[in-house]
Amino acid sequence: MSDWVEACGADDIDEEDVMRFDHDGRTFAIYRSPDDEYFATDGLCTHEKVHLADGLVMDDIIECPKHNGRFNYKTGAARGAPVCVNLRTYPVKLDAGKILIQIG
Repeated sequence: MSDWVEACGADDIDEEDVMRFDHDGRTFAIYRSPDDEYFATDGLCTHEKVHLADGLVMDDIIECPKHNGRFNYKTGAARGAPVCVNLRTYPVKLDAGKILIQIG
């Protein structure tokens, strides 16, 4: 069964930014692209388990704040050393000004 969970309001995230969302003992990162689209990934870097919400968003890349590893937040693909394991991504939908992610 897949569960859609309300993560935040659409206006809670600035364009080309990321925010942390914790749910049921798990951490997620919610992104707003420069094209005003929303995306979600696991919230911890696959290299050192650092919170990606503290990182820098540039276009479709999130840069980890600890060792500057990079991921494409739209696909989860690892894009720069030292990261080599992709991030898990989650479906996102916008409903009445709220961002929901499918975590099930």
